[in-house]
Amino acid sequence: MENWKKKKIGPNNPTKTVSKPEPEPEPNADIWSFITERSTKSWFLCISLFAVLIRLAVSLHPYSGAQTPPKFGDYEAQRHWMEITVNLPVKEWYRNSSSNDLGYWGLDYPPLTGYQSYLHGTLLKFFDPASVALFTSRGYESYLGKLLMRWTVLMSDLMIFFPAVLYFVTVYYSGKPTGDRSSMAWHTIMILLNPCLILIDHGHFQYNCISLGLTVAAVAAILSDRDLVGSLLFCLALNHKQMSAYYAPAFFAYLFGKCLKRQNPILEISKLGLVVLGTFALVWWPYLHSVDGVLEVLSRLAPFERGIYEDYVANFWCTTSIAVKWKRLFTTQSMKLLSLTATVSTCLPSMIQLIRSPTRRGFLLGLINCSLSFYLFSFQVHEKSILLPILPASLLAFEEPFVFQWLIYYALLSMFPLLRRDDLVLPYAALYALFVLLYYAPRGRKDDAKKTLSFYSILQVVAFACSLFLHIIYLNITPPDKYPFLFEAVIMIFCFSQFVLISIYLNTRQWALTKNSSRPDTKKKRL
Repeated sequence: MENWKKKKIGPNNPTKTVSKPEPEPEPNADIWSFITERSTKSWFLCISLFAVLIRLAVSLHPYSGAQTPPKFGDYEAQRHWMEITVNLPVKEWYRNSSSNDLGYWGLDYPPLTGYQSYLHGTLLKFFDPASVALFTSRGYESYLGKLLMRWTVLMSDLMIFFPAVLYFVTVYYSGKPTGDRSSMAWHTIMILLNPCLILIDHGHFQYNCISLGLTVAAVAAILSDRDLVGSLLFCLALNHKQMSAYYAPAFFAYLFGKCLKRQNPILEISKLGLVVLGTFALVWWPYLHSVDGVLEVLSRLAPFERGIYEDYVANFWCTTSIAVKWKRLFTTQSMKLLSLTATVSTCLPSMIQLIRSPTRRGFLLGLINCSLSFYLFSFQVHEKSILLPILPASLLAFEEPFVFQWLIYYALLSMFPLLRRDDLVLPYAALYALFVLLYYAPRGRKDDAKKTLSFYSILQVVAFACSLFLHIIYLNITPPDKYPFLFEAVIMIFCFSQFVLISIYLNTRQWALTKNSSRPDTKKKRL
């Protein structure tokens, strides 16, 4: 039965009313209502199931180094680490010996990766012992072995990355109106269906979901003022993949800035220091028996012998090498000093702002800015390292949707040559299209149309068109024999220019927070 309203139509007949139905809600005003009308756990489960199906579909395609001897690729590296860890004592994992040839995919990540490889290797040894047999399993590619390997990545995702995302969105949207559930669902989809992470972990084959998941959980803990828990979780991320150090300046500056504003800053800093030292000591315990044991691990974590860059990565050193032959003009020692100076210098503005004004939104912006600085200027960067700036960008996707989309477009483009070598063009195209569809789905923000500037709209169209044009050229035109990597170089230069623009823009946005916080009448904003 319809609801009716009463309306007076004159002074002589005050009781007379006319029937007027209430306006009906707009159809399809919120396409997310079918999942957000229930509890957070219910719609998160729906999104998670869809995200798992996408991961399973991608895992049906080839992986890095499939059937390409003698060293195969990243898939073989991960499998070989399982072989080493389940067959050798922990003290010999990083030591070159007759049983552990470090020249053949030697373990070059911190101890937590070794422990993870041991757990997964134990699983493989139980179901398919031949897949991790010492010496004889090199290049092992049986159907069961590949199936088990794919499942280890998926289970790592489900056990670490997915819960961390739920923890983050719960903290991020805490205290906000229930009407933000639609935005919350869209935001969760942007994080869980990040096409770059899915293609690298479930296509190319890696375990980035573990270190990135620990980082997301650390961010969520710190945003909820559980700084000690956040520090512990971030130390675990560092001890899984050393590239997590891309975030270290932002974590340090934000926590240090918070401590300085408290009543007893020395005590607060001491507590954080004890947590960090305790976590590192626990993870590194098997190697702390001697200085040589520690140095053996450290020497594997810093691959300086490979040079300042490899392949065609869209960072400063590789891009400028077209004009400046860095490897010829400078020694490795000089390049280490140059890259360190450039990286620290470009991180400093973001760090200074966080120490001066440690806000939650500034922390998330600082994570993007510092990780971009490392990607653009640090030593020995890989194409896959763009995953690190993308993660905090996805955490800010609701507040900075334009930047998130901009970064995803060019991150995908920068990785396209790598993924094409792995025969992952089909899942690449499918995930690219899925991302565009989900990104433009309504997000429950009624002010979107008002806030979208024509300049940004034009820039988005130009960015997408340029990216599409370069994809078509790379797939359909053969480069001249004299310049076989011409198109890779063009993609690299173009993506580098976009990453620099994003870095400048976001540093400006971060420093604007300091100006706003100094105004007495500034309204409180979102994270």
